[in-house]
Amino acid sequence: MTTGVPYRLRCTLTFGDIYGQILIWMLVIFVSLAAGLALMGASKPIFALVGVGLILVLSLPFLLFAFTTTLLNHIALEPSAPQG
Repeated sequence: MTTGVPYRLRCTLTFGDIYGQILIWMLVIFVSLAAGLALMGASKPIFALVGVGLILVLSLPFLLFAFTTTLLNHIALEPSAPQG
């Protein structure tokens, strides 16, 4: 029988912790869409679609990595109060 201390999982993540990441990614999306519309107007629709798709596909892993690491940094194991 083990007499270890029970732990409690606690997440301290708030919206303010990821707010900047969301704003930056939205800025990337809007800039890529603006560039795509500019290329559409320049009679190069295939370049516009490829450009917007490439920017979104390349930026998504960075967004997921940022969210994941931020979440993991806000998870804590705290010892519970002894019972009994």
